[in-house]
Amino acid sequence: MASQANILLKFHFWLHISIGFSLFCLAVSQIPLGSKISVVDRNLWVSSNGNFALGFFNSSSQPCQYSFGIRFNSDSIPVAERTVVWVAGADLAVSNKSYFQITGDGELILFDSSMGVVAWSSSTSQLSVSSALLHDNGNFVLLNQKKEIVWQSFDTPSDTLLPGQKLPLFSSLRAAKVDSVSSYYSLYMNASGELQLRWESDVIYWTRGSPSSNNSNMSAVLTGDGSLQLLGQESDKPVWALLGDDHNDPVKFRFLRLDVDGNLRMYSWDQLTLMWRSVWQAVENQCNVFATCGERGICSLNVSGSAECMCPYGSQSSSRSHCLVPYQEGCKWGSIMLEYEHTFLHGMYPPNDSAITTSLQNCKDSCEKDPLCTAATFTNDGTAKCFIKTTRYLTGYSYNYITAVSFVKKCSDPLAVDPNLPRSSPASEPASSIEKSSYKFCIPCLVGASSGTFIAFVLIQLGIGFYIYKRRHSLWMKAISARKNANSKGLVMFTLVEINEITGDFKHRIGPNMYKGMLLNRQAVAVKDLVTTVVDRKFRVAVLKIGSIHHRNLVKLEGHCCESSQRYLVYEYAKNGSLEKYIEDPEMSKRLTWRKRMDICVSVARAVCYLHSECREFVGHGNLKSTNVVLDEYFEAKVSEFGLMSIVAESASRATSAAENDVEDFGKLVLELVSGCREVRNFLMGAYEQWRDGKAEDLVCKEIQEVDSGELERVLRIAFWCLQVDERLRPSMGEVVKVLEGTLSVDPPPPPFSDKRPAVEEDEREGRFSSGSESV
Repeated sequence: MASQANILLKFHFWLHISIGFSLFCLAVSQIPLGSKISVVDRNLWVSSNGNFALGFFNSSSQPCQYSFGIRFNSDSIPVAERTVVWVAGADLAVSNKSYFQITGDGELILFDSSMGVVAWSSSTSQLSVSSALLHDNGNFVLLNQKKEIVWQSFDTPSDTLLPGQKLPLFSSLRAAKVDSVSSYYSLYMNASGELQLRWESDVIYWTRGSPSSNNSNMSAVLTGDGSLQLLGQESDKPVWALLGDDHNDPVKFRFLRLDVDGNLRMYSWDQLTLMWRSVWQAVENQCNVFATCGERGICSLNVSGSAECMCPYGSQSSSRSHCLVPYQEGCKWGSIMLEYEHTFLHGMYPPNDSAITTSLQNCKDSCEKDPLCTAATFTNDGTAKCFIKTTRYLTGYSYNYITAVSFVKKCSDPLAVDPNLPRSSPASEPASSIEKSSYKFCIPCLVGASSGTFIAFVLIQLGIGFYIYKRRHSLWMKAISARKNANSKGLVMFTLVEINEITGDFKHRIGPNMYKGMLLNRQAVAVKDLVTTVVDRKFRVAVLKIGSIHHRNLVKLEGHCCESSQRYLVYEYAKNGSLEKYIEDPEMSKRLTWRKRMDICVSVARAVCYLHSECREFVGHGNLKSTNVVLDEYFEAKVSEFGLMSIVAESASRATSAAENDVEDFGKLVLELVSGCREVRNFLMGAYEQWRDGKAEDLVCKEIQEVDSGELERVLRIAFWCLQVDERLRPSMGEVVKVLEGTLSVDPPPPPFSDKRPAVEEDEREGRFSSGSESV
């Protein structure tokens, strides 16, 4: 059962949404190309049955920040209860003069007027889109001329699943952001076909499912009768199912949502109370949701069973929103250990506590002696374990029936006076001694006064230093905000000092001249040292060009530094690192199923195609390889370090050559993904001969299971075309994307290293690539 605080939070959240969605409605059967919805016009697109609407809404406390999405719209549901079920770009918010449009070439774009950029797009301009439609089940789709679905919102869920909507392998739901801060909570379908509730990607606090070796087509789906099912190869036979309290009851509207408190719940519309009713939730005890109190302390249950947050060690910051351990390394007066029974503590930032097998007393002593230890938790459920924490950010729970004991370290306060020392009365002293003492120096008094003065001086200096530190960081954040707002591309201009602070003096190297860093708002970034002496003006022009490029499969450029002879680029950080390490490591490569490898091929092809043909001017990558393809927290591929050729190269006028080189590099990447071999050039001819002799499956990496033979044939054909020595025979990236998507067939290629270099006529080029989705 959700707490009262959570109910109030959700009421506040949906009140903003209801206000934002009280707009002019337009019911349409099909939406033509060129149609637009804007915040200013306050218009909506509505499904034919009137149950769902598509438009802008305000979901935050900031009045000029809007998101675009789908919500319930039935007349039987009050405006304040018309829940949002899909948001374009998940956490994206744009300004009050922004608009959403279906462009003439069939791409959905969300344009942010304040930044002057496309904040989100569907990347469907190459899919022959002819119209759009909001289905009666809440699915927003794009259709081609044959009325076939080429894109749908059901494939890109935000925090909600509707009946009939599937969550396939490696897909996830992410809880909505709160107060402009993205959520740490996600629901993820892993490679084994298990549903997992996660805090970031490190902590799994709920899992459900039946792992199976035959899981390539598994997906979770919410049914109309109120059950969450895992479907296997045969969609009519669920592997397992979770039933809501009103399963099989006649309910008109249902949905499954990952709420902001990190709990997964199934909701049904109650027509009698005119409210959404939770009929099932994953974690019955809300305190068992990891970090349910966040940085506000420890979770406990009140008499009504609702979750409450408390800070037992009483060291809250001035904002009263953080509950921190009252200990920092280097206590001058030593430390003491505070003891809390029936309490289990977890560390956050980082969340990985170390565990040792020991006794209760040794657990306490180990933490007290370790200068890095901030707290420890001892448990004994058959095996005595001690969990050591090294962070001041703690979360956890406290129940009377658990046997865990926790210790929190605290710096000791100095004792000014020892109350046990005996004191003599002045009246008992002889007059002569008093007189003599008036002419003598009081040594203890001088020592005490000196010590007091020194301590006061140190405290004052520390206070001044802390003030300067806070002031400096405050000015830094204001400067960054000002520079970002002043820049139409949304890029931050960093100084060398800031780059050093972000990277911790370049301590965490994650790639060639690439370092991990952390901004003050705890956003992880990757900092690239360009090691180039390109002039300031050329560098800034190139950076603005790169910064204006936005695509879901391209790593976003967050900022740059151009100072003295140093040139740095600051990118968004991809949590799962480069594709290279997954190909090289036999264990990690098992995560790259055949379906995932094909998805990576398509994602990379779309990204490079976007650079070549969909930007305002051509952008070549110049160094496309597995090292420069990264995987984000959702295991989705993104291309990094694009456009650097225009910075480090002497001339950027060879666009045609750059495009052909990118196509060749893509062909190498495809063979690398299929075979698991890094040195593609060394076995290219052998691979071609195996394919030509009908032994294509022998090329496939042994870690890959259940290969689709049709896809294998198609992907090898296009790879060999990309690797032709004669550059004129290579396809464009637009043709590559269509072949991989199955909308364009491709002829068998000649040997890639053929010495023959025939003149290629236009009709010959069209002959090897023809439209249609027939098998190759």
